[in-house]
Amino acid sequence: MKKSILSLTSAFLVAFSLNAQKVEFEEYDLNNGMHVILHQDTSAPVVTTAVMYHVGAKDEQPDRTGMAHFFEHLLFEGTKNIDKGEWFKIVAANGGKNNANTTDDRTYYYEIFPSNNLELGLWMESERLLHPIIGQEGVDTQNEVVKEEKRLRVDNQPYSRFLEYVKKEIFKKHPYKGTTIGEMKHLDDATLEEFLAFNKKFYVPNNATLVVAGDIDIANAKSLIEAYFGPIPRGADIERTVIEEEPITAPIAAKGYDPNIQIPAIMTAYRTPSMKTKDSRVLDMISSYLSTGKSSVLYKKLVDTKKMALQAGAINLSQEDYGTYIIYGLPQGETKLTDIVTEIDEEILKLQTELISEKTYQKLQNQFENQFVNSNSSVEGIANSLARYNVLYGDTNLINTEIEIYRSITREDIKEVAKKYLTPNQRVTLEYLPKK
Repeated sequence: MKKSILSLTSAFLVAFSLNAQKVEFEEYDLNNGMHVILHQDTSAPVVTTAVMYHVGAKDEQPDRTGMAHFFEHLLFEGTKNIDKGEWFKIVAANGGKNNANTTDDRTYYYEIFPSNNLELGLWMESERLLHPIIGQEGVDTQNEVVKEEKRLRVDNQPYSRFLEYVKKEIFKKHPYKGTTIGEMKHLDDATLEEFLAFNKKFYVPNNATLVVAGDIDIANAKSLIEAYFGPIPRGADIERTVIEEEPITAPIAAKGYDPNIQIPAIMTAYRTPSMKTKDSRVLDMISSYLSTGKSSVLYKKLVDTKKMALQAGAINLSQEDYGTYIIYGLPQGETKLTDIVTEIDEEILKLQTELISEKTYQKLQNQFENQFVNSNSSVEGIANSLARYNVLYGDTNLINTEIEIYRSITREDIKEVAKKYLTPNQRVTLEYLPKK
């Protein structure tokens, strides 16, 4: 009877996600190459206007890192028709909110307004694209802002540099070896002409996806989009070359130091495939198995039962070209870092040689069903997903179908992917230590 109830619950989740979560959208291109995605949701009188540019830290020159993140700040400075310092005031005065963020792969800007301000949101994003004011005064102002952000989020935050150390070892040639925030000296050395050239190259309509989602009239939205974005000239085509890394075939030992910590940490890290692959999704499931919740394998073993660690977990940092898979632990008491690695490796070996139980497998499937149901519960989230799937995956409809990939993952897939990627001869072992 209990098994029947569990099966019924799973069936309900599947049915709910299939029927209630389908996101309807329409997409097309403007003549200048800008990709447009429209999603109508009249359940609340709000609208999100968002633009994702296919430019991130990996597109920078090696001696000019930090440019993509810098532009996330710089393009709020002002435009031909929006005075310096007025951007956020205009948004707030019209009942809205806005933000932006940058990764190694893309930059994303968005506004959320009451739906009667759709035109305002479109005008502001078209201004950012067509009429930005990039001058030395704005560059100098935002340079100080970025430096303060680095001091706050990196230099003075405990454990904030572990990814920086890991990626320097995982990637030798690919730009993922750097940080999104970049080197401050590179920004100091950059000339105004270099900032203008970066904007001219990457902030063009044919490198952008515009999403309008929420309480909209489709025909009216199309008319406004054409009026505000249609006249913007197409930029030069951007040529991209994926830099390929040589396989890691022998263990790499490394150390990193942090003046903000007293307790060390240990990380084992592996280079893994692109976020677009099924294997990357399998690694997502392995992460959940190892470290999601207090009943997860690593927490239960290292933190709860053996009390060897204060914290332990796994992260699948999947990106457009490659991924970085990290398993970590913070020792408790007299526990040695090597002892934590030994315990973690025991669990990885089990994954590689045994099938996880059917009960555990079903629990993982239910977790991912639940994530799918919740992932697009707001118009803001839907806009982000539509843009991300289009720009980074090349398939907008993954917003509806990606769950099918997770459903197709078997226990055998989990075993084989663990064997393929999580082997000691393919990893970096990083000791993350207090800096005295």
